[in-house]
Amino acid sequence: MASRADNIASNMSLANFGKATELKQRIWFTLGALIVFRFLSFVPLPGVNPLILQDLYAQTRGGVLDLFNTFSGGSLERMSLIALGIMPYITASIVVQLAAALHPALAALKKEGESGRKKLNQYTRYGTVGLTAIQGYFLAVGLETFAASSGLHAVVAPGMMFRIGAVISLVGGTMFLLWLGEQITSRGIGNGVSLIIMAGIIAQFPTITAQLFEGGRSGSISPFLIIALIVVIIGLILFICFMERAQRRLLIQYPKRASQRGMMQADRSHLPLKLNTAGVIPPIFASSLLLLPLTITQFAQNSISPDSTMGGVLVTLNQYLQHGQPIYLTLYAIGIVFFAFFYTAVVFNPEETADNLKRNGGFIPGIRPGKRTADYLDYVLTRITVIGAAYLALVCVLPEYVIGQTGLPFFLGGTSLLIVVNVTVDTIAQIQSHLLAHQYGDLIKKAKLKGRLR
Repeated sequence: MASRADNIASNMSLANFGKATELKQRIWFTLGALIVFRFLSFVPLPGVNPLILQDLYAQTRGGVLDLFNTFSGGSLERMSLIALGIMPYITASIVVQLAAALHPALAALKKEGESGRKKLNQYTRYGTVGLTAIQGYFLAVGLETFAASSGLHAVVAPGMMFRIGAVISLVGGTMFLLWLGEQITSRGIGNGVSLIIMAGIIAQFPTITAQLFEGGRSGSISPFLIIALIVVIIGLILFICFMERAQRRLLIQYPKRASQRGMMQADRSHLPLKLNTAGVIPPIFASSLLLLPLTITQFAQNSISPDSTMGGVLVTLNQYLQHGQPIYLTLYAIGIVFFAFFYTAVVFNPEETADNLKRNGGFIPGIRPGKRTADYLDYVLTRITVIGAAYLALVCVLPEYVIGQTGLPFFLGGTSLLIVVNVTVDTIAQIQSHLLAHQYGDLIKKAKLKGRLR
């Protein structure tokens, strides 16, 4: 059921877009910031050879590096200054959220309002610096070791100075992206970090599309498969839009209060529970954990003989954990369902929500305030999370299955589609809210003008 704000926004004409000067400035600023992000993705780390890196990266395709490379817009493949992208910040943010839900001191900070939120954001930034430094160091060491074992000299001068320079460059690049995302949020149209991730994913679209149609032109891919893939993608996008806006709205009633006319009137509102409360976190966690062993085995194969027992085990693991294999798809779906329930339990606390309702005098009709309300909220949330987890598993596993069965060179999974669709919907909502605020401002100015004329 659409809210009143959604109805107003849907009926609002975009004819006022040209008059909204501030909105146009925000959009231009956002586009400029995203262009800066794309330029940075082509600036290589000092001390590396970008040409040899392409051959080196091709040997590790299919692992967790592909996931990070997609989110960074190909920066990891080119080993640029922003090779780690914004993912360390996302990881640190998730860790801080989990800690705030489990640790009493951080939970108390979360309840302090704006000041507590600023402290948690500061902790998240500190965690981002630490994670980026650790990941950058291991990335530099792994680049030296893997390049030496492969016979490719991707690093011009290996050693401690290269590692220190790489760590400083990667930390600076990630923190600059974080600052750029904050600027987009404050001076642009909002959702700065999400827009940077979406821009990195969309940047891969032209290359993937060109490979797809080149295969159709050369005859290696059937035109029917290309059409079927386009239909599946369009259907998934529409399905994601529908499911992401789906809510279970619980009626909340408040005691009768005296109105200005002396009549007793009861207030009503709704508590919206999203069908997918966990968002895109479950697919990211599940794919990262599942692809991590594959990446490790790919690196280890270069130093272990395939004829040995350990080499045979690694080859077998690589065969069963490849994209589109039944074991991979099964473990992927199980991981998505598990993290959907786990993260939903972290971000939504039924007892806290029930206490807030009881403190404000609100109650669900037919349910006693307090523990009964918390149990009812937990019951409803568990039921809708079953549907949300099944939806996430279907959206993420179906593209993997289609790609694995057809052999199409389309390496964009359901996680990327989820992020792109969610961020696009949120961005459109932000633009509509700016237009709505501008329209209200014009109405207020006209009302004041009429008042003066009278």
